[in-house]
Amino acid sequence: MTTTKDIMHRGVRWIYREETLDRAAQLMRELNIGALPVSDQNDRLCGIITDRDIVVKCVSKGHDPARVRCADLREGTPRWVDASADVSEVLREMESHRIKRLPVIEGKKLVGMISEADLAENLSEHQVADFVKHVYAR
Repeated sequence: MTTTKDIMHRGVRWIYREETLDRAAQLMRELNIGALPVSDQNDRLCGIITDRDIVVKCVSKGHDPARVRCADLREGTPRWVDASADVSEVLREMESHRIKRLPVIEGKKLVGMISEADLAENLSEHQVADFVKHVYAR
């Protein structure tokens, strides 16, 4: 059985919900990533902020990213998967919620992230094709 921990990207970092979007963008640039999990004051997942969120929901609307907090842009219930979960659970979660990145939690701690690239590198062509169909098809 292939688990989430087998295919995830390790070394993921949080950004605290009260940090500004310009700090999130700087961290994304430093880490060469497009998404950051957002944590609350107890180091628990409370959302994800993406580079696209910053551009579409802040900059394009004329807001100053140095004044907008990560907490202001996160929406909905954060989705995540346990590190011991089977890859089929990862696919179900990502497909049913049409998401492209999924934080991996172990013992209430963030231990990794699964992205489309991780799926493409580790799954069969058929599994990847099904994922793309479910996430991108309207």
